[in-house]
Amino acid sequence: MTTSTIIAIDGPAASGKGTLSKRVAEALGFAHLDTGSLYRAVGVAVLRAGKDPADAHFAAQTARALHPEDGILNDPELRSDEAAEAASKVAVVPEVRAALLDFQRTFAASPPGGLPGAVLDGRDIGTVVCPDARVKLFVTASVEVRAERRLKELRDRGIPAISSDVLEDMKARDARDSQRAVAPLRPAGDAFVLDTSALTADQAFDAALAFIGSKTGLGPLSVLGR
Repeated sequence: MTTSTIIAIDGPAASGKGTLSKRVAEALGFAHLDTGSLYRAVGVAVLRAGKDPADAHFAAQTARALHPEDGILNDPELRSDEAAEAASKVAVVPEVRAALLDFQRTFAASPPGGLPGAVLDGRDIGTVVCPDARVKLFVTASVEVRAERRLKELRDRGIPAISSDVLEDMKARDARDSQRAVAPLRPAGDAFVLDTSALTADQAFDAALAFIGSKTGLGPLSVLGR
């Protein structure tokens, strides 16, 4: 039985969960795993092989061959929209999810470096990967707010983007993630739903830490000894 404190943070695209998860992990001195990077890595590897991410057999084969030490997990291309789209497609394949599940659970139970806990963010951490996590958050925002955030991100990166296209892409992705037969995107029954639509990043961080503290008694000062 693990003694690691596991914090599960789920939510749709551009909800702010990635930034929040990293800040929480840093503040608490916990390990952090962006589980979406695993699916993005599979998607990118499939694309680089000249295959279709919707090819379930090849996607599963690729996922089984993926290792944590593979350089692709830190590849900047994983942050591209093409990688995100490919990840959303391979993520609906049951064999892909099964291949990546053990790695995620091992990371959560035994964080690297002997750290006392782990923060995992993704789409199904609280419902499937770590249903017994001590703390579960579901970070969300309206689809319009999330589309605006994504639009700003794209333009800041110098990528031309049209607001209406980004919004429609976001809606399509939400539908695919929430309606898939395997591990659909939804809050766990005991998750704290944090709507960031009207919150700054600092306000969301403060709200998350307050909830974590209420469940665990932990806070950044007590953990870091300052």
